[in-house]
Amino acid sequence: MPKIRVLIVDDHTILREGIRALLSAHGDIEVVGEAGGGREGIQKALELKPDIVLMDIAMPDLGGLEATLEIRKLRPESRVLILTQYDNREYVFPILKAGAAGYIIKKAAASELVGAIRAVHEGGSFLHPSVAKAVVEEYVRGAEAAREGYGSLSDRETQVLKLVAEGHSNKEIADLLSLSVKTVMTHRANVMEKLGIHNRTELVKYAIRQGLIDVGR
Repeated sequence: MPKIRVLIVDDHTILREGIRALLSAHGDIEVVGEAGGGREGIQKALELKPDIVLMDIAMPDLGGLEATLEIRKLRPESRVLILTQYDNREYVFPILKAGAAGYIIKKAAASELVGAIRAVHEGGSFLHPSVAKAVVEEYVRGAEAAREGYGSLSDRETQVLKLVAEGHSNKEIADLLSLSVKTVMTHRANVMEKLGIHNRTELVKYAIRQGLIDVGR
C-alpha cells in the first residue's frame, strides 16, 4: 500500500525535525519534504506533490491562510491539515473557508496528529476538540440569528423570499403579487438585510433550510 506523503510547512526548524521524527515511526506515513515558510511551501507542494500539507498559520514570509489558498488552487489533490498553536475564531474560520481539511493544535498528542493525517488522507476532516467546540458554537449562533431573522419577516417579505428562491425575476414576482418592480426590489432588499444574506445563492440555501421550497421537485 502506498504511503501517505506529507510535506511539513513551519518556520521553526526544531519543530519540523520533531514532527518528522514522530511520523517516521509510522510505516504508512512518509515525510517527503519540509518548508520554512508559506512561499516555499507552495513551491514544494507543486514539486513534491504530497498527499497532505501539514501547515502552520503564522509564518514570517507568507502566512498559512494565503499559502493554503494557493495550494488549494494550484494543486487541489493535496489536502491541507493545519497544525498551529492558535485555536481562536479569528484563525479557525478563515482557514477552514480557505479549504483546509483539518485543524489540529500543537499541544495535541502525537496519536491525535497521526490520526488526523490518516483521516484527512482518507477524504475526511479533522477538528481538534477545542476547535470543534468553536465551530459548533458559531453554527448555533448563526442558526439562532437566522431563526430570529426569519421571524421578523412580514408575510409579503416571506412571499418574495420564496419566489426569489424559486428563480423568479423581479418582474415575474411583481406580476404574480400585483406589485410594482420597485416595491419587489424593496421587499427583496429588506429580506436580505434582516437575514444578513447578500446574494441569491445564499438566499436559496436559506429558503431550502426553512422548507419554503421543495428541492425534490
